[in-house]
Amino acid sequence: MRLGIGNFSYNHHMKIPNILELIAKVLHEKDAKAIIVGGAVRDHFLGLPCKDYDVEVYGLESMDTLEALLSQYGSVNLVGKSFGVLKFTYEGEEYDFSFPRSEKKTGVGHRGFDVEVDGKLDFKTASRRRDFTINAMGYEIEKKAFIDPFGGLEDIKQKKLRHIEDETFIEDPLRVYRAVQFSARFGFELDIKTKKLCKEMVEKNMLDVLPKERVYLEWQKLLLKAPKPSQGFELMRELGIIERYFPELHALVGVVQSTIWHPEGDVWVHTMMTVDEMATLVRSEVLGKKSEKDKLRFLFAILCHDLGKAISTTVDDDGTIRSIGHEKTGLALTKMLMYRLTDEHDFIESLLPLVEHHLKPSQFYAAKSGSKAIRNLATKVNIEALVTVAKADFLGRSTEEALTRNYKAGKWLLQKASELKVKTEPLPHLVQGRDLIDLGLEPSPQFKEILDEVYRLQLEGDINSREEALDFLKSR
Repeated sequence: MRLGIGNFSYNHHMKIPNILELIAKVLHEKDAKAIIVGGAVRDHFLGLPCKDYDVEVYGLESMDTLEALLSQYGSVNLVGKSFGVLKFTYEGEEYDFSFPRSEKKTGVGHRGFDVEVDGKLDFKTASRRRDFTINAMGYEIEKKAFIDPFGGLEDIKQKKLRHIEDETFIEDPLRVYRAVQFSARFGFELDIKTKKLCKEMVEKNMLDVLPKERVYLEWQKLLLKAPKPSQGFELMRELGIIERYFPELHALVGVVQSTIWHPEGDVWVHTMMTVDEMATLVRSEVLGKKSEKDKLRFLFAILCHDLGKAISTTVDDDGTIRSIGHEKTGLALTKMLMYRLTDEHDFIESLLPLVEHHLKPSQFYAAKSGSKAIRNLATKVNIEALVTVAKADFLGRSTEEALTRNYKAGKWLLQKASELKVKTEPLPHLVQGRDLIDLGLEPSPQFKEILDEVYRLQLEGDINSREEALDFLKSR
């Protein structure tokens, strides 16, 4: 079925790189056609910038013919040729060219597929293997025509995420996580039948076979691309994923909090609000320039910041709710949760100081802590990063103060840390072991004690220059 979009407010034609129009014209002369498929077509209708163009070529006899044709215009990488995919590079841009293919499930996991490459397949048949209707639309370049065999455009209008057919959908259980991140990214409702199917897949333990690396990638997309990642987490909770696979998060549901500090509700509700606040912060002008890794560090740190409350929350006889020490008990839980998603040890370790010290900015501000405490804190955590986490924690609640959006404690601590030159790193050591040797001392285990003593005096503000440090050593 071809699409006359008619009164629809979207642009009739897709903007296509010139090189693809040229190749489509050459293919057309060979009675073949080039069709843009997948995310590029979906994003065109969603009004999102298109990053990747995937092209399916219909009507050619063999991949060799396509390879020869593409080689005339740019370089071709054959890494995916056995799956019917050629990576074509032209002027630094990479495009995936593929033959239509059908996939037969032959074993467990995402590699358990028999791929049948067939240039004679029709578009509708080839599109059946796709996950959702919105990802199964095409754009025939030469005819400038959209193809929409499963009503994807109507689903975009209705803001609905709907799978194509049960048999193919269940073949890759990762699609349940894709449903989660697409729903949250585009603000789409999961179709009733799709939701029911996803729920059944979770209940039948079909997600057990997924390697954590693949799941982690979908979580990253959810956290980095969704305006409100909480929508994805709430959906995961509804589908039974959180309870079954992420017990550290599930344990937050129903954990009570003091209504003075947290009128918004339990720890799960607060955590979801803070994750959404952080998603907004990492898109801001200040943090928007940070690397993806840095943004993920902030997002996972805030997701984990109150995990300890699940085991450290107590209610006194008079109803007073406390969660003393939760920032410490949360460290082991942060590791447990994160190792379910990734084995990136250094990344996980980098979250821990942010979790452990997340209360410090507000505590220091309330106590009007002195220079020594702030210099000391800088030896344990990057203060600027810590304030970002504490700010999201502050904003992710419904207290009067939070609703003013003015995080005074954070501003105060950043100002102080800047004045003390410890905003992003601790004070440098003014003297090293070689200075002791220059003073005529023989290397010994005492060196560490002496240097630690000098550094302690630096932190206390008693030694402020290399000269003062050397004078102190001489006086010793």
